[in-house]
Amino acid sequence: MVFKLVKREHASQWMLLVTPLLAVLLSIVVSSLLLVILGKPVLLTMHSFFIAPFENFYSITEVFLKFGPLLLIAQALAVGFRAKVWNIGAEGQMIIGAICASAVPVYFVDSTSGWMLPAMALLGAIGGMAWAGIAAFLKTRFNANEILVTLMLSAIALQLLYYLLLGPWKDPMGFNFPQTVMFQDEALFAPLFSGVRLNTSIFIPIAFTIAVWLLMEKHFAGFKLEVGGQAPDAATYAGFSAKKAVWVSLLLAGFAAGIAGMSEVAGPIGQLQRSVTSGYGYAGIIVAYLGALHPIGIVFAAFFLAVLQIGGDVALVSADLPISAVQVFQGLLLIFYLSVYTLVNYRLQPARTEKTASQGVSS
Repeated sequence: MVFKLVKREHASQWMLLVTPLLAVLLSIVVSSLLLVILGKPVLLTMHSFFIAPFENFYSITEVFLKFGPLLLIAQALAVGFRAKVWNIGAEGQMIIGAICASAVPVYFVDSTSGWMLPAMALLGAIGGMAWAGIAAFLKTRFNANEILVTLMLSAIALQLLYYLLLGPWKDPMGFNFPQTVMFQDEALFAPLFSGVRLNTSIFIPIAFTIAVWLLMEKHFAGFKLEVGGQAPDAATYAGFSAKKAVWVSLLLAGFAAGIAGMSEVAGPIGQLQRSVTSGYGYAGIIVAYLGALHPIGIVFAAFFLAVLQIGGDVALVSADLPISAVQVFQGLLLIFYLSVYTLVNYRLQPARTEKTASQGVSS
């Protein structure tokens, strides 16, 4: 029997709230089945994923260290997704932001100026926005698909990073590792507590979340942005600009990703390395959707995924899981969320095939 999706007249608000929980539950069930097939201990793995990150103070701070960039990037991406601007290139924008920010301590190695950190933040934001601005220009000028453009720009950004780390920015005293010199204290965020990597950059995504909530939920500019992306014709008739929605969405995402990249090199890493993004740009997409594209929901989704990433690191050792285990779980989360969300808004209805239709006519 063939089925088709028919849009529901009224989507259940209760089901919309339950959707992320169902996605998590289904992901856990399927992941457990995969673990059984692989012969891995299910209970030990689940303990590593969801309990181990809270067993000591250092692990908790590591969760918040992951939480920051995930929250920052996801909030900005969600603004674009609500406006139907599909930016998949936050990874590349984060890389460019990290590169631009790193230029300050790389070229001013001996500087002890208090302006180093603000200068890095400024250059990181400009770099991310400029990289996203390329996609915005191509979209608004030539109607280029922003999904493809942002993905290709991410690949270019990655190659630029490799060139710098293997060439002009390579630390001559770094034992041939692809990395820059270690940054001086003036180019680093101050740690929040002694002996941990969590630093004052955590306040940036919190402030950004409040700003996004005010923009999208309380300000008329957020309404115009959303309408400009979702209904360009209606937006034009109402005096809103569809092109402006594209520019604002992409530049905002570039700003957030650039700051996230700067926070990494000026925070837990302390230098520019090949693994500067840790996949935050792509994980931010999952966080945005798992949080239902709402600023408050994204806070909980970012925290959950941060726990998952720290727990995944523990599971690699304790349960002898492959390194791709966390990525598989994240992928399952996105698949199940989109599937359940679709069934909340649509219902399955038997579709009349051509054969059935012809039989009905002949009879």
